[in-house]
Amino acid sequence: MKPFMDKDFLLSTETAKMLYHDVAEKMPIIDYHCHINPQEVAEDRKFDNITQVWLGGDHYKWRLMRANGVPEELVTGNGDDREKFRAFAGTLPKVIGNPVYHWSHLELQRVFGITEPLTADNADEVYDKCNEILKGYSARALMEKFDVRAIGTTDDPIDSLEWHEKIAADESISIQVLPTFRPDKAINIEKAGFADYIRKLGEVVGRELTSAEDVAAALCERIDFFAAHGARFADHGLDYCMYAVPDSAVANEAFATGMAGGVPEKALTDAYKTLVTVACAKKYAELDWAMQIHFGCLRNPNTRMFAKLGPDTGYDAVNSMSGVENVGPLLNAFNENDGLPKVILYSLNPNDNTALVTIMASFQGGGVAGKIQHGSAWWVNDNMPGMRQQLTDLALNGVLGRFIGMLTDSRSFLSYTRHEYFRRILCALIGEWVEEGYYPNDEKQLKALIADLCYNNTKEYFRFDV
Repeated sequence: MKPFMDKDFLLSTETAKMLYHDVAEKMPIIDYHCHINPQEVAEDRKFDNITQVWLGGDHYKWRLMRANGVPEELVTGNGDDREKFRAFAGTLPKVIGNPVYHWSHLELQRVFGITEPLTADNADEVYDKCNEILKGYSARALMEKFDVRAIGTTDDPIDSLEWHEKIAADESISIQVLPTFRPDKAINIEKAGFADYIRKLGEVVGRELTSAEDVAAALCERIDFFAAHGARFADHGLDYCMYAVPDSAVANEAFATGMAGGVPEKALTDAYKTLVTVACAKKYAELDWAMQIHFGCLRNPNTRMFAKLGPDTGYDAVNSMSGVENVGPLLNAFNENDGLPKVILYSLNPNDNTALVTIMASFQGGGVAGKIQHGSAWWVNDNMPGMRQQLTDLALNGVLGRFIGMLTDSRSFLSYTRHEYFRRILCALIGEWVEEGYYPNDEKQLKALIADLCYNNTKEYFRFDV
C-alpha cells in the first residue's frame, strides 16, 4: 500500500519520479489566468485566519459543503469562521475521488506543514496551527513561497486599473501582475443589465454608444488602455460559442432591442456578438495579444439562489449545447478579417476536446509555434482523469510539446498547488508512455519537454520577461 500523498504522490514510474523531482518540481509559476483581486496584492493583504484565505470565494468547496448538508450560513453566510472551517473539515473525508480533496491537502502540506488528513476530529487543532503560521504570511509572501513570477488577473473594460498602476509603481513587488481584458458584459447582449453597462462604457470613453460598431470601437479603445498597463491577453466568457454572419444591420437590430431592455432573438444576438468579437480579435492580433475563449457553461440554472447570492457562487454546470461547431466559423471570421490572434480555446464539456484540437490544426501557421491552443482542463475538468484526457487528446491530434500548461482560475493565494497537481499528472503520463516504449528514454529530450510544458512555453507564448 502506498503512503497517503507522499513525495511521490501520483508518480507511479521511475521515469515519472525523475521528471517531476529533477525538473517539474523546481520550475517557477506563471499563472496566466486567475481571479486574484489586484487590490489584495497592492495592499499585501494579511489574513486573520485560514477560513478567509481558504474558503472565501472558493465555489469549488462551497458546492461540496452544500451537498454535505452544511447550511448556507456556514458556506457563504455570516457564520463564525471557526465553525465554517469545522464544517468544511467535516465534509472533506466524504469527498473521496474529488480533486478538492487533493488540492486541500497539498495546500495544508506545502504552506502549513500539515501532513495528516483533515477531519472533523482534528479541525480545531489544524485551524489553530494554520492561523499561527498565517501570521508570518501576507498575500505576496504566499505567492513568493510558490515562486510565482507573474499572474494575469481578470478585469472589466471599464476598470480604472488603479491597483495595477500601484503594483507597477511599487518596486518592492517582484511579481508581475497584469490585467486581462474581459469584455463579457459588453458582448453578452442577452444578459440582464446589458443596457446599463453599455451606458457606463460610453461614459468611460466619453461618448454615447448608439450602435454595435460604436461598442466595438469603444472596446478597442479600452484595449489600448489595458495595453498601456501591460496587458497582453484577453478572455471572452461565453455560455456557448456563437457564430452568425456579422451583418451590421442585423447586429444593430439586436443592439436596439438590448438597449431597450429586451432580449433579442438568438439569430440577432449571435450576429451582434460575432460582430463585436471579430472586431476585438483584430485588435488583439495587432497588439500580439492572446485571446482566451471559454465556453460551454450552463450559468445559474438555480434562479432562486442566483437572485440571493449572485454569480460565481457554485451554481453553474456543464452545457451540453456548447456550440463547439461554431468555433471553426468564428476563427475563420477572424482570419477573413485579417485579425486572427493567438487563441486559447476552452470548453467546459470534455466531449469537445477532439473537435477543438482538430479545428485548431486548421488555423495553425504563420510561423507562430502553437498559435492556437487547447486550453488546460478547465473547471470541472481540472482533475486527474480530466487532465490526463486533455493532455492525451491534444497529443493524439496536435503538438503536445507546444502546450502552454496550467493555470489556477482561482481567487485564492493558496491555490498554486494546482500547478503541482498538474505537473505530477503530466510527469506520470509522460513517464508511463516512456516506460511502455511509446517514446524513447532520452533524458535530455524528456527534461526539456517537461520544462517547456511547465513554464518555458507559457513564458514564450505570452512574451514574459520573468
